[in-house]
Amino acid sequence: MLILSASMGTGHDGVAAELAARLAAENADSEIIDVLRLFPLRLGSALRRGYRGMILRAPWLYEVIYQVFFVGKRAPGTSPLTVLAASRLRRLVDARRPDEVVSTFHLAAQITGRLRERGELPCPSTVLVTDFAVHRLWLHRGNDRYLCPNPDIVGQIAAQARRPVLRCAPVVRPEFARAVADPGRVAGSVGVDPGDRLVLVSGGSWGVGEIIATARTLARSGRYTPLVLCGDNAGLRRRLREAGLGPALGWRDDVPELMAAAYALVDNGSGLTCEEAFAAGLPVIIHRPIPGHGRDGARSMARAGVSMHTGSASALLKALDHLEDARARKRLADRAGALFYSMPVQAGLISAPRWASSGSG
Repeated sequence: MLILSASMGTGHDGVAAELAARLAAENADSEIIDVLRLFPLRLGSALRRGYRGMILRAPWLYEVIYQVFFVGKRAPGTSPLTVLAASRLRRLVDARRPDEVVSTFHLAAQITGRLRERGELPCPSTVLVTDFAVHRLWLHRGNDRYLCPNPDIVGQIAAQARRPVLRCAPVVRPEFARAVADPGRVAGSVGVDPGDRLVLVSGGSWGVGEIIATARTLARSGRYTPLVLCGDNAGLRRRLREAGLGPALGWRDDVPELMAAAYALVDNGSGLTCEEAFAAGLPVIIHRPIPGHGRDGARSMARAGVSMHTGSASALLKALDHLEDARARKRLADRAGALFYSMPVQAGLISAPRWASSGSG
């Protein structure tokens, strides 16, 4: 199988890597391709830099683009960018001859849908929706079928794409469900008091959003200690340390243990980190989400009852205080954990019938 991802942060790549590992365990060969590398003249790198720059420095601009091109009523059904990468993907498929192509990023789904619709992609094309809320650029009718972890949008996908849709569990590394940690030991390892109530704060691999304000809200409460995951944003780490706002961590390979020891996760997206927390049984609060798909995903998760969504400092602290109730914590964890009762994604790819009716799951 040829897995198409995109290095827009690490969420899509993380899903692609775990999918490849699961396929390997089933004796299925796979190869991961960064779809951004299919664009000529380094345009893919420019798209990544432009998106990152907007999210970090001008989120309002990304919101405008999202409203016009992703969800607007007059938005084009197919991204014009697909033409630029379609020929390279076609040549790649001709050389590799995969049994199936799987897209984990909406732009990849646009490219495969275009090729499949025009009869230029000889193998089936499956789209694995990695966002909790779906926009129209995920939904090209040329693709053969869709896999989706959010049961609440299965019907929407089936109605708009007019293709079979199968529910699947979120694609998360198994370490998150298995991790066990001593909160006191973890607190000591990051330099805080063992009795502190640790709250993980994440802004994704790029450290985007109002992270400093969130950390300050937690620290000033006197009840919670922020433990900030800054990803590769060295500037954010420096500013947090200068402000004395709790441990500011870069890349870590012990995030499953951190989640096992934490009181809650406060995120500003709705992607893979939230799903990892769901697997770990860690309550999730999405606070002041990034615009566009981040905001829509936060609302979708809140409607599904798998996380909470807050927009002010007082609401964030109120939500965290609410989690002191063991029944409230269990209710949230149970709803999030139920997502993993669905079919594993590898089963959907290897054994599920391609003639399944739309909306089945």
